[in-house]
Amino acid sequence: MAKRKPASTNSLNRRHMHETCGVTYAIDILGGRWKLYILYKLEHKTLRFAEIKKKIPDISDRMLTLQLRELERDGLVIREIHAEVPPRVEYRLTDSARALVPIWKQLEHWGDAHRGIQEQAHAAAV
Repeated sequence: MAKRKPASTNSLNRRHMHETCGVTYAIDILGGRWKLYILYKLEHKTLRFAEIKKKIPDISDRMLTLQLRELERDGLVIREIHAEVPPRVEYRLTDSARALVPIWKQLEHWGDAHRGIQEQAHAAAV
């Protein structure tokens, strides 16, 4: 997320919306192309960076690093460094992220159903 001046209108509006609307707060934290997908891949087990990258080959190393840092900062992912040579770094979901599992499963169900509706509407229009 880009750094904004704390007193800018954008920052003030964002802060106000975060304080008054839980949905906006949640979408802001989970927003973006990759975050939910990364969380989804971490649902069943702890993974190393290379393992996440293998499961999401289309994401660049830089973007995966940025997204993991944001997820860690926002309390959704735990980054654990093991004192080995070379150091082993693993990522896993926090309890807060685990609470999202049924929600993203509902979103997945809704998305699949809505995609089907849109595809039918598009096919009918052609």
